[in-house]
Amino acid sequence: MTAPNAMLEALTELLGAQNVIAESASMAPFTDEPRRLYHVAPSLVVTPTSVVDVQKVMVWANKNGVAIIPQGGNTGLVGGQVPIEGGEVILSLKKLKAIRDVDAATNVMVVEAGTTVLEAQQIAEKQNRLFPLSLGSEGSCQIGGILSTNAGGTAVLAYGNSRDLCLGVEAVLADGRLYNGLSKLRKDNTGYDLKDLLVGAEGTLGIITAASLKLFPRPTTYETALLNIENPQAGVDVLEMVRRKSGNKVTSFELLPTLGIDLQLKHGLAERDPRASAAPWHILMEFSLFDGEEPGALMATLEALFEAELISDASVCSSIADRKMMWLMRENYAECQTREADGIKHDVSVAVKDVPQLIERCDIAAEKTIPGIRSFAFGHMGDGNIHYDFLAPIDMPKGEIRGHSAALHEAVYEIVDDLKGSISAEHGIGQMKAPMLQRKKDPVALEMMYSIKQALDPKGILNPGKMLVRRG
Repeated sequence: MTAPNAMLEALTELLGAQNVIAESASMAPFTDEPRRLYHVAPSLVVTPTSVVDVQKVMVWANKNGVAIIPQGGNTGLVGGQVPIEGGEVILSLKKLKAIRDVDAATNVMVVEAGTTVLEAQQIAEKQNRLFPLSLGSEGSCQIGGILSTNAGGTAVLAYGNSRDLCLGVEAVLADGRLYNGLSKLRKDNTGYDLKDLLVGAEGTLGIITAASLKLFPRPTTYETALLNIENPQAGVDVLEMVRRKSGNKVTSFELLPTLGIDLQLKHGLAERDPRASAAPWHILMEFSLFDGEEPGALMATLEALFEAELISDASVCSSIADRKMMWLMRENYAECQTREADGIKHDVSVAVKDVPQLIERCDIAAEKTIPGIRSFAFGHMGDGNIHYDFLAPIDMPKGEIRGHSAALHEAVYEIVDDLKGSISAEHGIGQMKAPMLQRKKDPVALEMMYSIKQALDPKGILNPGKMLVRRG
């Protein structure tokens, strides 16, 4: 292991003093992760300004056995982007911002890893195209990070996860070699899909430095509504009818408990109540319309839903401002929990038809585990991804609920496992879920993962302890 002073000297020589951070206060933006659960400090933070500099760092790290943690916008929720042991070096991709190519005819753009999702959206918009990935942290999360975690968002129903939006990647391997897979091709049957090894690998197999991303036609207008439903089963039934009536026009379908709106009003996060009337559950649904398509698809669908008695009321957006307000309300479902109480969070997925059973069974199990706990299940019902969160009981002292986390996780994940779901839908594994993955993953699949890790990172220096528990 290289001594800290020797690290500082070597990396300063490689990158320049302006790209090496050693002071604790200056490292804080890179180490203070959103959930404030992990507090191990790195030895240093480096901010290379080019792919060649990333390669130099990895050549040095490989030679000296120094662990490197690749980091995007530091928005990860499972601790994948921060230290686990101490002694690691965080390698931030934030300065790799080049737009290498925008090919509107092919519907592809090539951007470097430090480009934020919002910037990618704006690049596409200038070409009258759509980059459809959309999530609450889009102003700060970066392309390298969202690909490394295979992030989802609110448009997965129509466009897929990050993996589905990526045609190819460029990545620096553990020994500093450069994998150049920046393809624009939608068909390429020339061997293993190496891109899909790196996407979702959380920086454990290579450091993504650039990506070829799919673009799509830009909608000319949106039709958005907040629907009142009685329970999650009604949401499943609504989704089936909506798809049957509208085909691929429905691009977002979010399940929202009314508690989230109540808490936003309580804590001043909402300017007004967006609900048409009271209901225990809601669906935020959006249609995308393109050139030549007449407005009205949403209203026709709502009429059918009312006739089938699947919804009891609906609030329909009549302006761009209304739509913006509705989506801000959806984004604030995370913030209102933070303002209300301590909580325990889960990011899980099951088959869409099993979402009602998931919520019913987990609510019962959670109440047995922590009497008085408040269920807060919400999220991307259209693809079966539920952010299954729980708020501390109203009278529970601050900080106490964390002592119950292990028991609640066990109860929830046992139900998810029984429903043949996933313990991580879009947030990744990181350090938080690595032990659980060790237990839940098919043993053969787990051994294959360890074999791939050994082949690409034999010294174990790329984000060690994340996703895969370290052996030996």
